[in-house]
Amino acid sequence: MKYKFLIIDYYIIKKFLGTFLYALILILAITIAFDLSEKVDEFIELQLPFKKIAVEYYLNWIPYFANLFSSLFVFITVIFFTSKLASNTEIIAILSSGMSFNRMLFPFFISASVIALASMILSLYIIPPANKIRLDFDNTYFRKPYRNRDNNIHKQIKPGVFIYMQSYSTMSHVGYKFSIEEFENGQLKSKLLSNYARWDSVKNKWILSNYYIRNIDGLEETIERGKKKDTTLNITPADFSSRLDVVETMNITELNKFIEKAKLQGDKNVVSYIFDKHSRFAYPFSILILTLIGICLSSKKVKGGIGLNIGIGLLLSFTYIVFMRFSQIFALSGTLHPVVAVWIPNIIYGIIAFFLYRLAPK
Repeated sequence: MKYKFLIIDYYIIKKFLGTFLYALILILAITIAFDLSEKVDEFIELQLPFKKIAVEYYLNWIPYFANLFSSLFVFITVIFFTSKLASNTEIIAILSSGMSFNRMLFPFFISASVIALASMILSLYIIPPANKIRLDFDNTYFRKPYRNRDNNIHKQIKPGVFIYMQSYSTMSHVGYKFSIEEFENGQLKSKLLSNYARWDSVKNKWILSNYYIRNIDGLEETIERGKKKDTTLNITPADFSSRLDVVETMNITELNKFIEKAKLQGDKNVVSYIFDKHSRFAYPFSILILTLIGICLSSKKVKGGIGLNIGIGLLLSFTYIVFMRFSQIFALSGTLHPVVAVWIPNIIYGIIAFFLYRLAPK
């Protein structure tokens, strides 16, 4: 069905997007003020210039924070704006003019779709490079150097080839008690043992110390020993030195490749990476669901006025955040598949939206 744009459509879209931007700017300003008040002493102690703080940190922090809570900002905006329309009896006038409730939703969803599309593009392609600058700033001035505390590290670096090390030092880029096993058709073909493997940043190779190699060919076996050996492996120090939030610096193409590599290596955090990937699609989609809930909740004039509707909106906002956190915990614990877990809040709120829509005044 084709809809012709009316004056009321432009009015609602203008008010919707205007209120959203105003609320977003206001909340961001308050948040920046609080964050700056907490870090100002550290900024002064580090003698960081204002331009560096503003450009490298806050300029790249703003889109990340704004997009992270964009669905909730939209929800509160819809509650506030629609409640005001209902309080001024404008919705009654719109419906009394012959416009159906479904038709009235059209400009709301146009506005919500614009925000959802912008949010998705930001999270998939624009925010990751900004996050890289922000996190580099954070890691340089505020965080302690990353230390890999894993023991008995096992990784598959390519099909049939596995490496093992007892521990790895992120400071010296050395893996201790290092070994490589090569399998072919399920049979062990070669095994290398070494006291340690050290990364040579000049050669971009691993230097093995005091190595011992068993080459197995059926019933025959040959032994090779040596003091030092250069070897090229499909793995670098970055694979041992990355924090969990490194995925925030990757666009969707880089993240897909990173997840495939993590699956091959048997990375224990692969579930978290998959959850992050699908959340980039689920969060923007939630904007549409929360918009419908907001309209249905606040389109009727109530005795409590705007304050009551805003209170209900804030309550639902917090429960949505709780649902998202719980679903992430279930995904990380292995109780739920990460794709299912990331979409559960949207499914639950989609059902709530359906029932509220059926009950909304038509």
